[in-house]
Amino acid sequence: MANLITPPRWRLAEQDVTPESVFWNRREFLRQLGFAGVGLAGLAGGARALAQAPHAPGAYPAARNAQFNDAKLRLSDADTVVHYNNFYEFTTRKDQVHRLVDKFQITPWQVEIGGLCEKPFKADVRELSAEFPLEERVYRFRCVEAWSMIVPWTGFPLAKLLAKVQPKAEAKFVKFVTAEKRDQMPGLARLREYPWPYTEGLRLDEAMNDLTLVTTGVYGKPLPKQMGAPVRLVVPWKYGYKSIKSVVKIELTATQPATLWETLSAEEYPFESNVDPRVPHPRWSQATERLVDTGDRVPTLPYNGYGDLVAKLYGKG
Repeated sequence: MANLITPPRWRLAEQDVTPESVFWNRREFLRQLGFAGVGLAGLAGGARALAQAPHAPGAYPAARNAQFNDAKLRLSDADTVVHYNNFYEFTTRKDQVHRLVDKFQITPWQVEIGGLCEKPFKADVRELSAEFPLEERVYRFRCVEAWSMIVPWTGFPLAKLLAKVQPKAEAKFVKFVTAEKRDQMPGLARLREYPWPYTEGLRLDEAMNDLTLVTTGVYGKPLPKQMGAPVRLVVPWKYGYKSIKSVVKIELTATQPATLWETLSAEEYPFESNVDPRVPHPRWSQATERLVDTGDRVPTLPYNGYGDLVAKLYGKG
């Protein structure tokens, strides 16, 4: 007789969640920055809000890096991408996150970088954007739930930030921590059994790979709150949950850090999490993926198509 497995309450089937595209016009963009409804009468207030925006004026759009601009890749529809988001700190409904982020304050925003390094520091996102030149890169983005996007991200290589803090010889991993603002993130209270705050990690050599991007923008604009504003990580050869959102702390460590999803289910969400079509998730195949904007199902590529740049990290290629 087959064993019956009762899944834990936190486990959700991807097909239970449906997308909802909302037109991202100027009013929506201003709302994401926190000053919607500014008309002629409120011009002064709007100017003050712009001055407090998390990135320096003129930072967007950044020039696209030709090395990461594959002509064969068709960008996913922006309306769909910016309103189809996993951000459990707000809700488990992908199409509803953008409706719940108004109270989320992203200015000022400090990021602390420390641990096993020679020159730890704390800086505001504006300072990081000013110190490290921003560029746009077109990346494939593959979720562990077998859906995918092709997205133009704006940011700078994490390797530049790590070089600034000078990792010590004993540093082998990098731990990342998301903001935990319970008065602004309603999902934290609903998912009490989760080990908040959201944490993720990479091996140091993975973090130093040129593909790993400290990301502050998308589609030529600053990140909207539902996509991890004002600063997130994008690690394109790994499943999307490794690309942690709304980062407040980066710590170099000697040992592998505990991460939220691996803590909840190591079998389903292991630390490495490289995209591999040959290895199924315990509950679905990873051989193909669904493009979120068209619904087309396409074959999944090993390392999400970046094997030539990362396979050597794993003794392959």
